Amino acid sequence: MAPVSDNNNPSVFRSIDWWTILIYLLLLAAGWVSVVGASYSYDMPDIFDFAARSGKQLTWIGCSFALALVLLLTDDRIFDTLAPLIYVAFMCLLLVTPFVATNIKGSYSWISLGPVSLQPAEFAKCATALMLARYMGSYTFNLQNRKHFISAAAIVLLPVALILMQRETGSALVYLSLALVFYREGMSGTILFVAFAAVVYFVVGLKFSIITMPASTTPVGTFSVLVLVWAFTLLLLRLYDKSRTCLRPLLLWGLATIAVSYLLQIILNSQFPNSSFLISNFSFLTLSLTALCLGSAIYLFMQSLRQRSRNLMLIGVFAIGSLAVFYTADYALNHALAPHQQQRVKVLLGLEEDLSGAGYNVHQSEIAIGSGGFIGKGFLNGTQTKLKYVPEQDTDFIFCTVGEEHGFVGSALVLILFLILILRLIHVAERQTHNMARIYGYCVISILLFHVLINIGMVMGIMPVIGIPLPFFSYGGSSLWGFTLLLFIFLRFDAGRNRYRR
Repeated sequence: MAPVSDNNNPSVFRSIDWWTILIYLLLLAAGWVSVVGASYSYDMPDIFDFAARSGKQLTWIGCSFALALVLLLTDDRIFDTLAPLIYVAFMCLLLVTPFVATNIKGSYSWISLGPVSLQPAEFAKCATALMLARYMGSYTFNLQNRKHFISAAAIVLLPVALILMQRETGSALVYLSLALVFYREGMSGTILFVAFAAVVYFVVGLKFSIITMPASTTPVGTFSVLVLVWAFTLLLLRLYDKSRTCLRPLLLWGLATIAVSYLLQIILNSQFPNSSFLISNFSFLTLSLTALCLGSAIYLFMQSLRQRSRNLMLIGVFAIGSLAVFYTADYALNHALAPHQQQRVKVLLGLEEDLSGAGYNVHQSEIAIGSGGFIGKGFLNGTQTKLKYVPEQDTDFIFCTVGEEHGFVGSALVLILFLILILRLIHVAERQTHNMARIYGYCVISILLFHVLINIGMVMGIMPVIGIPLPFFSYGGSSLWGFTLLLFIFLRFDAGRNRYRR
């Protein structure tokens, strides 16, 4: 690459992506209107009063404009140079935070600075994205190199571990969205598939654990997961075993095992209805399916030794790992998670209702959104939000205000705005001429997408409640400034893209 311009500051405003800034401004405006609707009370003197949350949010928005301007006037090469220093500084801050933070609803993630409280985890997202982009964007980096892959993963997992020390699970999970960046840069889709399979095992196994198969003692969840393990194993064989010599015997073996064991289970239950060992936890069908999956793994291991096939060995590892994940899911739910987290998962999966406890927020939020109908009740006319039925309605659950006051139309427009922003950022990322800028762009996209999907999903009751803000909408300075940092550093990279020529 050769330099073609000095890219001085006046030229930044000629090459900046104004479409992205326009969407940013529209989201900020819609967000402020939502904060007004969520925090307004009839005894409030003025929505512009700085004593009110709507007035304070205007202050955060004004500071965001100043922050955005400073970032655009900064030479983008500084972010490349200082990325390691910024990352180390924020990791140290995350390490110190639980020791100096105040306890807010069981979390030690907020640092009080006089009248203002800041959450370092929000700003550490930007530091992590910069460091990851700098490391993965170097010319010597190769994602297929095991050492490089582990180092890149460590950059992401370090803040996750430090934030978990603060008992802030939601913020820690956001960093795992950066797996999409690894996938964009060449990571095998198999890794994402394995992660998806683990989630499916967990959800299906627990949700249907109390329903039994017809004429059998086997839970539907257990049967479904074990069949999925076998089916996923066959799918991987079809994709990665070119000879496919193992596919046919395993397919026939599996179909026969399922048919025979289910039939035998029915016969045993009909012949020995009062037998204690049959009506207890023992299930011939469960035992047979487990043996099928385990036997398939052993068979693949032996075939991998004969054929010297690494793929067969890895598929065998997948089968055994799948069984391990499934049989430890119950332990993970009841012992690894905190009691309030267990309750949220059980409510989400429909195992418990608890409308007065863990399910209260979501239930009230669903009522608010549903009451908005097609066009909503109108600005400041929402009853659920005005009467403060929804906890955290101006922060994590602010989308319910959009649904109640502006209905389906307003909610759809907000989702369309976020969709346009994501698609625009993908377009901007793909036109970058420098690896670091492109990778950083996909970091921004991954984090934004995760926040939007999880936040709106939890408000609608289709995602677990993990307590993360809706970008540019939720009340608070830390979240707004954090997303402004992420976005405008990327826009500054984009404005300087013409400095390089291939």
